[in-house]
Amino acid sequence: MLFVLFLAPGLCLAVNLDSLWGVWNDKTQPDTSRLKAMHEIARDVNSFSHPESAFYFARLELELAKKLGDELAIADSYNNIGNVYYDQGNYEQALLYHEKSLKIKEETGNKKGKATSYSNMGQIYSDQGQTKIALQFTELSLRIREEIGDSMGIATSLTSLGMIYRLQGNREAAMDYYKRSLQIREKINKDIMVGLALNDIASLYKDIGDFELAMDYCNQSLKIFKERGIQKEMANSLRIIGTIYYLQNNYEQALSYYQKGLDISKKVNNKKSIAYLLSNISDVYYNQGMFDNAISLGKRSLFLAQELGVITEIKRAANSLYKCYVSLGQNQNALEMYELFIQMRDSLYSSDVRKIVGQLKQKMAHDKEMLVLEQEEERKAALASEEKKTRKQRTYAIAGVGILALVLSVLIYNRYRHTRRQRQVIGEQKKLVEEHTLELTASIRYAKSIQKAVVPTSDDLSVLPEHFILFQPKDIVSGDFYWMAEKEGRVYFAACDCTGHGVPGAFMSMLIKALLDEAVNQKGLTKPNEIFNEVRKDVIDALKQTGALGTQKDGMDAVLCAWDGNGTLEYACAHNPLVLLRDGELQQTKADKQPVGILTGAQKPFTHHELQLQKGDTIYLFSDGYPDQFGGPKDKKFKLKNMKDLLLHNQRKPLAAQKDILQKAMDEWMGDTEQIDDILVMGVRF
Repeated sequence: MLFVLFLAPGLCLAVNLDSLWGVWNDKTQPDTSRLKAMHEIARDVNSFSHPESAFYFARLELELAKKLGDELAIADSYNNIGNVYYDQGNYEQALLYHEKSLKIKEETGNKKGKATSYSNMGQIYSDQGQTKIALQFTELSLRIREEIGDSMGIATSLTSLGMIYRLQGNREAAMDYYKRSLQIREKINKDIMVGLALNDIASLYKDIGDFELAMDYCNQSLKIFKERGIQKEMANSLRIIGTIYYLQNNYEQALSYYQKGLDISKKVNNKKSIAYLLSNISDVYYNQGMFDNAISLGKRSLFLAQELGVITEIKRAANSLYKCYVSLGQNQNALEMYELFIQMRDSLYSSDVRKIVGQLKQKMAHDKEMLVLEQEEERKAALASEEKKTRKQRTYAIAGVGILALVLSVLIYNRYRHTRRQRQVIGEQKKLVEEHTLELTASIRYAKSIQKAVVPTSDDLSVLPEHFILFQPKDIVSGDFYWMAEKEGRVYFAACDCTGHGVPGAFMSMLIKALLDEAVNQKGLTKPNEIFNEVRKDVIDALKQTGALGTQKDGMDAVLCAWDGNGTLEYACAHNPLVLLRDGELQQTKADKQPVGILTGAQKPFTHHELQLQKGDTIYLFSDGYPDQFGGPKDKKFKLKNMKDLLLHNQRKPLAAQKDILQKAMDEWMGDTEQIDDILVMGVRF
């Protein structure tokens, strides 16, 4: 027996299920084994093209689960039936079964199952345009998944939040959630899930108007889906590409891609996608002046959208038909479509929806209270151990530096001793050097893992508004590093460039990272210039710097910011400037011409800078690695002026796009030229 399956929502794959079907039909098998087999079949059968089979198998699963009295299996069965109803666009029945599943999961304390139910229900409300309710369910799902460490579940919730914020018009938040989801999926290495995330990002870039990036992301996703034969998602990729051409007024190409997507959607019986694509094609015909064709397809789209209950698509189809009727002078029909459009637009604020919101708040109150209590206990425990943890971090960092130095010293000494002993045996000497080089490289790679472990994670950085970090070490380990801390409602972040690169720079970065943590978390310093003053003293003490001629003067160039979470940004600049883009103009703060370290002559206090932020302000922190990189036709430095011109030219683009542009520009500039220093650029938009 050959089945067409969905191994994840919307992912079609031909798989031979003889073994599972055989287990189910073998009455000598334990009922638990038969139930597990049927659960796999019921979960994976294509509910778009085989809805009757999907319902049949899901109900077989439910019957056996009830017979066995297996509560969790009953909950899973309800979830499968809810998903089938969702795929068929029957949102009322889908919600009913997901609520049944949720009730059992609440009673049995199944956190992972609860998170799944909340996520599924959030998706249904999102499709219906009820974004406030969808947001509540999805945020609760994310909290639970973060609590239990469910990485793929976290990625799914982040994607759902991105979709909701996109519906609300908050594109910056949507892009942040989409990119975070993509990072998790790439780390897990689930290529199909990566393709879905690429499509989400492509759609958002399309909305923003960055068609080049939108097309690039969409072509990547389409390639993945073609290779795996995932027809449903191929149709979605084709629809996005068609819309990119449509927005560029290339109606011939738009129509071609829309039609390809429609053919596939009909093949897999994806009614929601059919409704979308009919509306897309209707818009093309409208812009070509083919109003009768546009109305015919618009009506079909509206009928499907009303059948499915997808409010956003009903609104869109009604608006398209309204424009067509106005163009033909059919005023009565135009008025009916306009009234429907207004009705859908205002549906979020109806008394019925407010009533539903109230009911849902009551339903989720217990879970929220429990989460708040758990988080409060965790917060108290974290505060109690914060000082101890900070001391440990510093000890580990300094110990790590010492251990790495010792390991490298031993390896280098051994290489030297053995090389001298075998000096006269040239062939053996070469082999020995190669072996020790490999050993040395392996040790440095291990040092990289230690260094990576102490820099902020994407979750740590999520407290910042829209941002990007371009980080490209010259060697395996780096003297550049980015740092962040959060204390008492203030967020501290910095772009740091320690003396040297490679292993020496990495030693310094570990030490200074520990000293920055200590200055904020233990010593309670809040102003960036005072933090720099304190870290400088500690660096001088730790390295026993005297400033005498010929002695080492290791330290750090950096920009350090403190943000109060509202409208005030305080910062200090050691050698490196802070660049601000505001209302199309670029401003640069003059840096103190001294490092965070020893300086020949008097040690001057660092300057305190303060900025009252305005909406849309974007700041850039960076080391000298980017502007000082050699390349181009004359092998010259890139220069700060060219970097600032690049930022100015692309200032209105999302920061994620700006990062890609900076990376591409530097790659083209360098060509075959060797990278001379670590590269670090950090951008934050408020």
